[in-house]
Amino acid sequence: MNELERFDPINTFIFDVDGVLTNSQLLVLENGKLLRQMNVRDGYAIKRALDMGYKVAIITGGKSEGVVKRLQGLGVVDIYHGISDKVEAYREFMYLYDDEITGENVLYMGDDVPDYNVMRLVGFPTCPRDACSEILSISSYVSHANGGGGAVRDVIERTLRLKGHWLPSDKDDDLPTSV
Repeated sequence: MNELERFDPINTFIFDVDGVLTNSQLLVLENGKLLRQMNVRDGYAIKRALDMGYKVAIITGGKSEGVVKRLQGLGVVDIYHGISDKVEAYREFMYLYDDEITGENVLYMGDDVPDYNVMRLVGFPTCPRDACSEILSISSYVSHANGGGGAVRDVIERTLRLKGHWLPSDKDDDLPTSV
């Protein structure tokens, strides 16, 4: 099986936030607020996947309302934040969609030890290039990009290209325009 074919069964993407959708760094303001930076190309890919009928979920230990608003603005409805047990959140998500997806259809991208146990449950565990060694060792695919630097776009684009869902066509009336 070539590398691209491994993306064929995927109809669901689950992402961690810090270190996957962001670059693992936090800007700490004097008032204690934390700022994160996200990649707009990752945002475009998430919106495109949703528009093409794929499921996208977020499971994160972080509690940032700004992150939640950003993801909701892209159309993500399944957002589990402030989560200490990612396996429990994953099982809850799978229960909600048990008639549409199985573990083999799920691509999960994580970058650090809190993602380890849930990544062992999914069909296609992936990570950014700069993930910790434990996550790199269990990932079936390691993106060429770092977290926050296009790793999310990489896995979504590969999946959608394989199925002919990536590039807009004349028939696409509802293309994502604002990310």
